[in-house]
Amino acid sequence: MSTEQRQNLEAILRQSAFPADSDVNEQRRQLRELISAQPLPPDVTVTAAALGGVPTAEITVDGIEPRHTVLYFHGGVYVIGDAFLADLASQVGRRTRGKVISVDYRLAPEHPYPAAVDDALAAYEALLRGGTAPSDIVFAGESAGGGLAIATLVNARDHGLPLPAAAFVMSPYADLTLSGATMETKREADPLFTPQALQARVADYTSGQDAALGLISPIFAELSGLPPLIIQAGSHELLLDDAIRLARQAAVADVEVTLDVTPGVPHVFQAYYPILDEAAAALDRAGQLLSAHLASAERVTAFADDRSST
Repeated sequence: MSTEQRQNLEAILRQSAFPADSDVNEQRRQLRELISAQPLPPDVTVTAAALGGVPTAEITVDGIEPRHTVLYFHGGVYVIGDAFLADLASQVGRRTRGKVISVDYRLAPEHPYPAAVDDALAAYEALLRGGTAPSDIVFAGESAGGGLAIATLVNARDHGLPLPAAAFVMSPYADLTLSGATMETKREADPLFTPQALQARVADYTSGQDAALGLISPIFAELSGLPPLIIQAGSHELLLDDAIRLARQAAVADVEVTLDVTPGVPHVFQAYYPILDEAAAALDRAGQLLSAHLASAERVTAFADDRSST
């Protein structure tokens, strides 16, 4: 990564950082403005659909015959964003040769917890009922969507559902108690967020519930039995400690986990792949790991099918 690339990105993000005192509607408008400035690649198609009564965006890439399904969860601190902001999701689909189904889960404060958690589980259940094998599915998500992806794995496990082959989370927002050490130690380095801006939105989602509940903050959940996790973060973000502690909790629970921290880059840096070399490289690494986990899950399924037929 060149110093010029990093400096240019930081300048852009500091200009677009969300002030803590702006309201939700203004933050939603600003995010759409920021994302729409980066149009989708011309070979990406986004189509409105639904799973289990939950709106979704189906994202495909021309020339790729989908072999797998990526169930994707967008970011936005549970109050902003939507499934049709599809550029980053499409990059995951491109690298896994999969169709991406991005879940347009309900947002707070209009729909606080557990609305997002319920929608995510309903979409996954519907995907399974529709005949997609869990070994052909991976979860992915960024920021709050990364936290929601982990919470959905925990929720699916606790409901007795078969789990997907793997999950890839970018800068996961996994601790809504905001107790990570990097909330303070990375305060000056993070060009996008402040602790105050994050705190201002926590109550919108928790709405009186304990922020330390495992399905709100999966950093506090029991993670045993989850599929392999790929966790990426940048060293210049307040949520770095969320990623580090989530990886530690997974490892302690005997979950296969890859923690990939890129120095000198901000929150969900992968979204800036057109202007940041390290972003494309990180997506490539994640794509290779996801593809390996999908291939491994397919082999296990084929072996189990062979044994059951003999």
